[in-house]
Amino acid sequence: MTATVTNLIQIHDSVALIQDLQVVEFMTELPILLRRGQVGTVVEAYENGAAFEVEFSRSDGQPYALISVAAEQLMPLYYEAIYSS
Repeated sequence: MTATVTNLIQIHDSVALIQDLQVVEFMTELPILLRRGQVGTVVEAYENGAAFEVEFSRSDGQPYALISVAAEQLMPLYYEAIYSS
């Protein structure tokens, strides 16, 4: 069975955008651009992993965006080696 993005991403995972997204800042509602490669944390999964709610935060932990993103627009990030069997 081949792994897909949908079954690789779980709640609390770190992910990166694979394309730019124009969104609204969380508190100010001002328009901001999230760039390809921007890192966020998955906080909710929708429709069996077809989409995710992702929180984007500054380095001090202050969130600045909370958006729904299609699984195809995300890349899971890995911090550990993945051993093949």
